[in-house]
Amino acid sequence: MKMHFNVTGRVQGVGFRYTTYQLAVEIGVTGTVKNEADGSVTIEAVGTSEQIEQFLTRLKNPQNPFAKVKHIEQYEDPTIKDFDKFSVVY
Repeated sequence: MKMHFNVTGRVQGVGFRYTTYQLAVEIGVTGTVKNEADGSVTIEAVGTSEQIEQFLTRLKNPQNPFAKVKHIEQYEDPTIKDFDKFSVVY
């Protein structure tokens, strides 16, 4: 399953990308996470439907006490490439 997420809220400058990276590695999801100019964070995630479901559930309530997720726009995107690992894009 290949999913595109755009996360809004207090998600920049609070370590959200790093904790998203840790979460992805823990669950076994591959892909990328990066900050956008509008203050949101974009995630491309590749994994089984179970992995993606668990990833999304935990993204909504970040372990990071400084991050606050307000909304996650999501859609399946078959054009996302297959990644070998999960990485933070700067």
